[in-house]
Amino acid sequence: MVNSASPAGTRERTDEEDEPATAEDAQKPRVNWRDLVRVTRGHRTAIAAALGLTLVGGAMGLAQPLLATRTIEEFSHDRPYALLLTLLAVVFVAEAVITALGHYLLERTGEGIVLGLRLRIVDRVLRWPMHHYQRHRLGDLLTRTASDTTLLRDSLAYDLVEASVGVFVILGGLATMIWLDATLFLVVAAITGAIGGLTLLLLKGIRRSVEDAQDSLGGMSAELERALSAIRTVRVLRAEDRERDRIGALARTAYANSLQAARNNALINPAMTLAVHGAMITVLVVGGMRVASGGASLAELVGFLLYVSYVATPMANLFDVFATLQRGLAALQRVEDVARIPTEDEEIRQPATTRPRAPHREHRGPGADVPAVEFRDVSFAYEPNRPVLRDVSFRVARNSHVALVGPSGAGKSTVFALIARFYDPQAGTILLDGRDTTHEMTVEECRAAISLVEQSAPVMHGTVRENITYAKPDASDAEIARAVELASLDDLVRRLPQGLDTPVGEHGSALSGGEQQRVAIARALLPRPRLLLMDEPTSHLDAANEAALTRTIEQISGECTLLVIAHRPSTIRAADSVIVLDQGRVQATGHHSRVAGLLGSHQDLAR
Repeated sequence: MVNSASPAGTRERTDEEDEPATAEDAQKPRVNWRDLVRVTRGHRTAIAAALGLTLVGGAMGLAQPLLATRTIEEFSHDRPYALLLTLLAVVFVAEAVITALGHYLLERTGEGIVLGLRLRIVDRVLRWPMHHYQRHRLGDLLTRTASDTTLLRDSLAYDLVEASVGVFVILGGLATMIWLDATLFLVVAAITGAIGGLTLLLLKGIRRSVEDAQDSLGGMSAELERALSAIRTVRVLRAEDRERDRIGALARTAYANSLQAARNNALINPAMTLAVHGAMITVLVVGGMRVASGGASLAELVGFLLYVSYVATPMANLFDVFATLQRGLAALQRVEDVARIPTEDEEIRQPATTRPRAPHREHRGPGADVPAVEFRDVSFAYEPNRPVLRDVSFRVARNSHVALVGPSGAGKSTVFALIARFYDPQAGTILLDGRDTTHEMTVEECRAAISLVEQSAPVMHGTVRENITYAKPDASDAEIARAVELASLDDLVRRLPQGLDTPVGEHGSALSGGEQQRVAIARALLPRPRLLLMDEPTSHLDAANEAALTRTIEQISGECTLLVIAHRPSTIRAADSVIVLDQGRVQATGHHSRVAGLLGSHQDLAR
């Protein structure tokens, strides 16, 4: 019955809740190179080891032209050169082995970093406050978790080390080239510097193009997931062509953006090849003329040419690495946009259990009749200035069966969402077993006391047993049998080819709607909740199963409290009492016979 309660403390909504998604997007910080390095935390020892191995390999590579030059000089002067030739071969093989070990270690580390990122995203996305799921599409979240993290794999480990080693080899090679022939070095520097400067301009557009392409891929995945989840409706309404065009438009946008990035990237390699070939030909011509005039020796020219080729490869790779790092930054931006969203534990205020009780809260002794659920002047709005509940007050007695009825939009589902702590009220107080859910209980404590049977009755991929034991994986056979019996699943289990171990298919497609509903009921009953919330549990049941469920409700009402959103007359009549909601307010409470006239005035009692 309705209880007139005093106003309770209010909870301020956070700015993030009030602001539209576009404002939130505008405030997202842009990631930079430091963020890319920060993500490698926890793997830096392995990266350092790989860097050390690669640097040793690079040093051996730098030594090879000097050894080759020295071998040529010894041979040209008829001096022993076998030892130098052997040393050159050993250094060559050692470089290959050490570089291979370093690259394997980098690949393994990169996979470990990506695994950590994926686990982090999955953990945080599963713990978001409920309002964030309305702002992000499922397909886009899947793309960020899979495709974007894959793009990061090379950038986070391999390319960062490749860039470091490349800089080391280039600086070492340039220093040796200056030592061998400063004039030829100036010629090479002029050619590569001019072309390299132009190449750097191409890198700027790659990150933006990749971000746009990944956003389009996320949208494409979301649209495909939407269409496939309603494929029967799509096929019956002959909407295949429209869905194909809608999804295809996003695919073509992703193609165009990827093509733009590919065009920029495609120009980098030819530009660097032109620089290398131009430098080599120039060195051959100018160096050959210097050798012919006696200004340099043939061994020095060969050594210089070898260093040009040794420096050219890491220099070209360095530009490739910068292009890949731009892709990595674009992917990291999308990953961080999701990972930075606060989880429910971070956003929802934790209870101030040490503060004294509010003055309006009366002390209840051990024998006091404490209601299972009590709403005191509760108000709530999903959006500012659009209230869904207005000063709602009611009590639900322990071990009672209460029906919550009203027209569509009356606020029935919002009552359930507030009890389950998906949201907290902006005003008023909600009590479970006499405890303020916002100030005296954690979210975990609230949800440990309740179970929920949704109207859609989601059944997950797996077996019947796995679905029933979802809330209590370690349940005994006796506990499972009890839940199966209470939910009237006995006949179904006997008919199934593998009993409880029969797969239910994707989204429970192997079961009928009524069977899915009863599996959901068994799942909710297994942990023996103190409060069971049921959203029109008879919506998918035939008359026989509805009668069986009515008997089930009678049995379990002796063990826990039942609060049921109902619109079927039979479901409403089965309740001990009825709470009528309309336009966010409690219109009446009491036995069905008492509020029958008010119920009859509503043309729509659906959710």
